Amino acid sequence: MNEIERRRLSTSERFAKLREALANSEKILEQKACVYATGSFGRKESGSSSDLDLFIVGRSRSMEDGTDRPSLKRLDEICVKADLIYQTRQMGIPDFDGDGKYLQHYSVNQLTRSLGTPEDDVTNTFTARLLLLLESSPLIGVSIYEEVIESVIGAYWGDYPDHSSDFAPAFLVNDILRLWRTFCVNYEARTEREPEEKRIKRKIKNYKLKYSRLMTCYSALIFLLYVFGEKKTVSPDDAKLMCGMTPTQRVEHIVKEVSDDRVRETLVELLRRYETFLMATSVPEAELIERFSSSQDGADLNKAANSFGDAVFESVSAIGKGGRLHRIIVV
Repeated sequence: MNEIERRRLSTSERFAKLREALANSEKILEQKACVYATGSFGRKESGSSSDLDLFIVGRSRSMEDGTDRPSLKRLDEICVKADLIYQTRQMGIPDFDGDGKYLQHYSVNQLTRSLGTPEDDVTNTFTARLLLLLESSPLIGVSIYEEVIESVIGAYWGDYPDHSSDFAPAFLVNDILRLWRTFCVNYEARTEREPEEKRIKRKIKNYKLKYSRLMTCYSALIFLLYVFGEKKTVSPDDAKLMCGMTPTQRVEHIVKEVSDDRVRETLVELLRRYETFLMATSVPEAELIERFSSSQDGADLNKAANSFGDAVFESVSAIGKGGRLHRIIVV
């Protein structure tokens, strides 16, 4: 069993245990909302010290003034959040990042109606929506989760009925690229003003960004490129298939399907480099801090991360082959 498979198994076991412990919250959410994980748990590659990144998303209910609100009422939302906090602590999972600041609740209408608007970034619906599609796993409320996925894909594929034979998902592609660049910009904005004692941990975050977030975004682009190259279109069902896979599973799927040996070898090398990253980060945090405190070790790790970026570029180029969707990604 390689490191990618070991992490998937370990994460799935912990996820199943947590889901069982949240039986009461499952009842509260019934037919109203879902809770999904993103980050390392969503990608099914969590380590022993990984925290849990969660979003709550559900159906909407119409109000008398013409607006809509989430179907899950405020007090029920509080009960679910309290249960999530308690059960994760019981399992020894670190507390939610930002003291719970990012444990947010949206209606599906908020995720879809904000698409392409200035409010998308301000309300954080942009991140919630993209991570839902690119690296999420449902924790509770699976049927609502599937409903939400379908609604969000429908928003991006609105023009598909009139262009079903040659649909290129340009809107989603541009949002994926924007997400990746937002990750990069946010990192740079923070590092400029941080005190020296926090720089080592920030270097580790940057190192992980160059692998995990890059794989999250570009595995989706690689998948879409592959499907478009094979079918000359990308259907909503293709998008659902993509969303049902973790980032590494998308690459593995293409490895099994592709007939071009050169492309297959390029993708296998991409997975090999990613597995090396997972192995490097499987050590205790103190050991990782020590490695990045060493100028030589830190330089070696960053060099490997840059090489992974090269492997991603080679994969995109090998599959895109200069086609129409490839051009949309580049320009």
